[in-house]
Amino acid sequence: MGRGKIEIKRIENTTNRQVTYSKRRNGIFKKAQELTVLCDAKVSLIMLSSTGKFHQFISSNISTKTFFDLYQKASGIDLWISHYEKMQENYGRLKEINKKLRREIRQRMGGDLDDLNIKELQALEAEMDSYLVAVRERKYHVIKTQADTHKKKVRNLEERHANLVLDLEAKLDHQDGIVENERYYEPAVLGLANGASNLYALRLYQNHQPNFFFTMGEDLNPNDLRLA
Repeated sequence: MGRGKIEIKRIENTTNRQVTYSKRRNGIFKKAQELTVLCDAKVSLIMLSSTGKFHQFISSNISTKTFFDLYQKASGIDLWISHYEKMQENYGRLKEINKKLRREIRQRMGGDLDDLNIKELQALEAEMDSYLVAVRERKYHVIKTQADTHKKKVRNLEERHANLVLDLEAKLDHQDGIVENERYYEPAVLGLANGASNLYALRLYQNHQPNFFFTMGEDLNPNDLRLA
C-alpha cells in the first residue's frame, strides 16, 4: 500500500515545519550532489529558512564566484551594477567632503581666500576669533593646573623641611654638650688675659676631676694656666 498524497500547503505547526524543512533540504542537497556526479553539472543552491538560517550548496567542481560569473554571462544580468553604483555615489560624496575640508584648512591658515566675499570673510574672522578664545582658555587652564600642582609640591617640601627642623631642634634641646671619648664638654668661663673684651670658655668633666679654667691672653704660656 503506497503512501497517501500530501497536500501542499503551509504547515502551521512551527516544530513540524522546521522538521519538514530540514528533511527536504537534505533531500534537495543530495539530489544536487547526484546531478553533479552523474551529469558533470554545476549546481548551486541557496536556501533561507523561515527563521532566517542560511544554507547553501555548491558543486565541488566550481567556486561560488566562478558560478555567479557564469550566471551573469549566461543570463546577461549584471549582479554587481547596483552595488557598484552605490559605491561610486558614496565615493563621490566622500571626495567632495574631503575637498571641502581641505579648503577650510587652507583658509584657516590664511590661504585660498580670493574666492570669498565680504560676508564669508567676516564669518571666517568670527570663527577664528572663537577658536582663539577656546585655545586661550585651554592654555590658561593647563597653566593653572600645572601651577597648582607645583604649589602643592612646594607646600609638601616646606612641610617636610619644617618637620625636619623641629626634629633637629628637639634633639639639640636634649643634648647638653658633645660627648667624645667618654669626656663631657660644656660651655664655661674662659677669658682672655690682660683685660680682653672677647671671652671664650670651655669646661672639662672627666672622672669627677676638679674644674679647670683656662685664661688665654695675647701671649699664652704655661704660667697662664691655673687651677680654679
